[in-house]
Amino acid sequence: MLQNYLLSAYRNLIRNRGYALLNIIGLSIGMTLFLLIVQYVTFERSYENFIPDRANIYRVSLVTGHSASAENYAGLGPALVNEIPEVTSYARLMNMSYINNVVVTYDQARNGPISLKQHRFLYADPAFLPMMEFKMVSGNASQALAGPNTAVISENYARLYFGEEDPIGKTLHMHDDDSDDQLAKVTGVFKDLPANTHLKFDILFSYQTMFGTRVDQNWARTRPEFYTYIRLRSGTDPKSIESKLPALYAAYGGKGQTGHLQPLSGIHLRSDLAEELEANGSETIVTILSIVGIFIMGIAWINFVNLSTAGAIGRAKEVGVRKVIGADRTHLISRFLTEAALINGISLLIACALIYLSLPGFNYISGLALDSNYLLQGWFLGLLGVLWITGSLLSGFYPAWVLSSFRPAAVLKGKLKNTSGGILLRKGLVVTQFMASIALIAGTIIVYRQVHFMLNQNIGMNIDQVMVMDRPSIAPNHDKNIAAFRAGIDLFRNELKQDPDIEAVSNSTTIPGKQREYKTMIKVIGNASNDSITVRVNSMDFDFLKVFQMQLLAGRTFSRDFPKDPDTSAIITLSAARLLGFKRPEDAIGKSIQAWGNYHLIIVGVVNDYHQLSLKKPLEPTLFSCDWYEGDYFSVRLHTTHIDQTLRHVEASWVKAFPGNPFEYFFLDDYFNRQYSNERQFGQLFTTLSIFAILISCLGLFGLSAYTASQRIKEIGIRKVLGASVLNITTMLSKDFLKLVVLAIVLVTPLIWMLMNRWLQDYAYRISINGWIFVLAGLAALCIAVVTVSFQAIKAAVANPVESLRSD
Repeated sequence: MLQNYLLSAYRNLIRNRGYALLNIIGLSIGMTLFLLIVQYVTFERSYENFIPDRANIYRVSLVTGHSASAENYAGLGPALVNEIPEVTSYARLMNMSYINNVVVTYDQARNGPISLKQHRFLYADPAFLPMMEFKMVSGNASQALAGPNTAVISENYARLYFGEEDPIGKTLHMHDDDSDDQLAKVTGVFKDLPANTHLKFDILFSYQTMFGTRVDQNWARTRPEFYTYIRLRSGTDPKSIESKLPALYAAYGGKGQTGHLQPLSGIHLRSDLAEELEANGSETIVTILSIVGIFIMGIAWINFVNLSTAGAIGRAKEVGVRKVIGADRTHLISRFLTEAALINGISLLIACALIYLSLPGFNYISGLALDSNYLLQGWFLGLLGVLWITGSLLSGFYPAWVLSSFRPAAVLKGKLKNTSGGILLRKGLVVTQFMASIALIAGTIIVYRQVHFMLNQNIGMNIDQVMVMDRPSIAPNHDKNIAAFRAGIDLFRNELKQDPDIEAVSNSTTIPGKQREYKTMIKVIGNASNDSITVRVNSMDFDFLKVFQMQLLAGRTFSRDFPKDPDTSAIITLSAARLLGFKRPEDAIGKSIQAWGNYHLIIVGVVNDYHQLSLKKPLEPTLFSCDWYEGDYFSVRLHTTHIDQTLRHVEASWVKAFPGNPFEYFFLDDYFNRQYSNERQFGQLFTTLSIFAILISCLGLFGLSAYTASQRIKEIGIRKVLGASVLNITTMLSKDFLKLVVLAIVLVTPLIWMLMNRWLQDYAYRISINGWIFVLAGLAALCIAVVTVSFQAIKAAVANPVESLRSD
């Protein structure tokens, strides 16, 4: 029986190869895109899934007023375990490689010391490895970080430092640009971490190596720079723990502060706090892409249903004959479902091949690193089966029901016509298709405009053609030998100035795009209101404004002519001046302010506002102190006329001034725009998916318009005989489809406005969703529909009427 069904299905595909090909192309493209989106969404939602007890592990964020940070006080973990019985353990991390410039060296390497700059170097409590249950290649996870001067490293860095040697027992030497100089013995090697974790690190030094227990007691004397993870007793309500935190913070000197418990597996998609370990994803983006994937698969199945039901009359006699010779409805439905299953099966096989071929391009667009092994995972193979069965039933059942319902007598007498119900359903499906297509066109325009707006907005500084280097880690200890440390910096500056393509050099505490939270409270001394404001803090040397091309609105910049500037002077931004109560920038000049507790400074200049972070965040007021030597970054404004020669000169100057330090640099515009990587990837994905979704819709509309033209071929012939022009006939055949497109525009506009407006709420600075966007999306859909339908309409209109009327 099944063999007979398959043979019949195969013969029908060959007989109607044109429509079959349209169905297979549409379904295979739809399935390919749907499965790629599923891979993306599954990956984004899989963060921390490899950690067995993730359901009971939380990160405690710090909430101060309206701001929140992923980092917390060092003493929080011990206090939680001591005072809240439901908290069974804690583990702290400190991301030293983000705070300071870290270089780790293996001094005893056979061919000389191996020094590598570390971007993922952290201090960790002994409980961290066993809490997360990371897999160890060697060493004991529970004991590896139990004592001072111990370290664990990844497999990859074990190879980079030690080659084929056994790392256990070897000594690593850490330097940073804050005078830290530490030795640690390797006590463990962990397997390289998977990509789906926000906990990314290459080297862990034990917490006791840096801190001992001195920072655990008085929170008020320590900066909150520790990621604190806790494990709750199974079944504990995290809200009950959160309710106890305000009192706990107050008891340890954190009055007015509290904490929030973030589920470990939710951090990647639902956390966007200051001081995150890495830039996280967006649950809104994942949700939107999930909806797009369902839209695309739905469009492909709608095509199948439309073409199958529209072509039902062409198979009416086949159904009539089969019923006359004894086939019942169940038998016919099974036969036609087999055809649907065959088409879906062929499409699915083609989709798998397309996924394999398109993975490199998809990885480039999405920022993922999927390989063909993902296609062999159990859940994915199961999904293929579910998709095949679901697709066969959804796309095949209604056409099978329609075909099996024909009455043999009417069919064999040639009196069968399309029912009004069937025509209405097809129109509804076409409207649904174009609603999805118009939504994707409008969404693409909105996403593109928002990304373009953020990338091209004036941030208040010119960050183009600015090269940045971290200050050296391996340098004379400037706490003990300030003269030698400063001599190295002076030498570096002077060497750089020998190149005429280098315009200026500046040294500052932070740079645009750096998310480190340097803040303080300031107030005007003698102000009757005595109100304080919170400002970001940066340092500025004498050439800072020249490098970043900011505007001096009032007063003066820091200068060598005022040797007391580093101790007594400050420059503030325009928003800071206004918040302090000054109506004009000039009014702030010469006023004294109090900062960092009781430190007094005189405002000597006011500069324009600038965005330290991306346009997702509100603009913040800033205070600049004067510092010629202590900044964490060197920023170099250069001309790009002889860029290779200039870069070689910068490297030579670095090696001369700071021997033994690895030379690394980046360009500031690239660094700043990395904050928009999620939006860029989303925009590229959205645009690509939209193009293919519209293509699938066009395939269906193309086939449906061809069928409509064939059904009205005699009418067209009569109209031509009576004098109708090609334009008249083309208009007659096209107008019904165009009405459906217009209806789709009207129905989908409010829906897409609500969805995309929700996405835009994540941005402090955003575009407005104007009506012209929907007009443009609608016109684009109309043009696509006109081109698609007109091809078949013109083809029918120019046909010889003699051929269509010969049988009559």
